[in-house]
Amino acid sequence: MTKHRLTHTDKAGNARMVDVGDKPHQLRTAKARGFIAMQPETLKLVREDLIKKGDVLKVAEIAGIQAAKQTFSLIPLCHPLPLTLVSVRASIAGGGVEVNSECRCTGQTGVEMEALTAASVALLTIYDMCKAADKSMVIEGIRLMDKTKKDI
Repeated sequence: MTKHRLTHTDKAGNARMVDVGDKPHQLRTAKARGFIAMQPETLKLVREDLIKKGDVLKVAEIAGIQAAKQTFSLIPLCHPLPLTLVSVRASIAGGGVEVNSECRCTGQTGVEMEALTAASVALLTIYDMCKAADKSMVIEGIRLMDKTKKDI
């Protein structure tokens, strides 16, 4: 069995923020995806822009962008990052809405938490906007799809 060293704990097991000061600046990207399943009637309301709170897909996309920019304040050991791109797309797919996010920065640590946060908050926003119409929605499958780093 391989023993993995956790980077966010010290030798005594205490939480710590990783020092990335000696790492090179690289172009870093991450993509995440998630889905919210809903009743066909609710999906019809979303598709026809009849949810009373507004345009569900557009509001969710904006919420996801805002969330990515706040990841460091939501997740205690994340670094604040100079994001150069946050893209969030919410689209009707199957029996619900699929959210895809992409984050990019030039920095010393990855942007996967930002991409995952963007997708998660976009999905939570959809839930919030549609909860009066549908009590059975399920958020599922939030996952990192891809992450890259490239020397610059």
